[in-house]
Amino acid sequence: MGEEESPAASGLFHRLPARLAAGLINFVYPPVCAGCGRFAARDGAVCGACWQTIRFIERPYCEVMGTPFTHDLGAGFLSAEAIAHPPVFDRLRAVAAHDGMCQTLVHRLKYNDRLDLAPLMARWMARAAGDLLSDAEVIVPVPLHRTRLFMRRFNQSAELARHLALQSGKPFNPVDLKRVRRTAHQVGLGERAREDNVRGAFAVTDAGKMIFAGRRVLLIDDVYTTGATVSAASRALRKAGAIDITVLVFSMALPEPI
Repeated sequence: MGEEESPAASGLFHRLPARLAAGLINFVYPPVCAGCGRFAARDGAVCGACWQTIRFIERPYCEVMGTPFTHDLGAGFLSAEAIAHPPVFDRLRAVAAHDGMCQTLVHRLKYNDRLDLAPLMARWMARAAGDLLSDAEVIVPVPLHRTRLFMRRFNQSAELARHLALQSGKPFNPVDLKRVRRTAHQVGLGERAREDNVRGAFAVTDAGKMIFAGRRVLLIDDVYTTGATVSAASRALRKAGAIDITVLVFSMALPEPI
């Protein structure tokens, strides 16, 4: 039998001042960069070297698609994509380009069960959303089909949405937008194939129709590529009566450098 921990030892950290206890914990388990794993100034942060590699999406950008412009074209200027192919949703915002460290963070959250990254990523998403987060009346994640959720054990979009709701105090609804049809993985599919793959894959519950009707919805996903998934989800929300839909993602695939 192993030795039992003494009551004095077990209560040590409870009796220490909070700042001293935190300092001891950081000494034993020093904070590391979420990107490269080197030592960082604090938990939930990235080092200076990794920070400089992130291609943050800042103004000026298309007010609808959120894609950056190389120079300021004036207030309300829209991209050619937004004019030629107006989206189902009202607007899209993203933290950064989907490459380098941002791509690494998404993959670690999604495939390596790094749920500890979700609060950091959600904070960056809140910054990218700006006043749109304040305007939102409910936060909704893009759902997984129940069979895929069972295999993966968690929905990365729901984790991002949950932390965004915790940080902002906004209502979080992960149950009333459903993926009613299991779809193939979108990775590797072309734009038209992606659209066909998710067509009719989402539906809103009867309860959700009452919740979303007349509301401003903030729809959360991890990555925006062709927009097929969030467009299909937005159609279901629009059919349920949502009057305004902002899509907020962590990273966006850009056709060319910012």
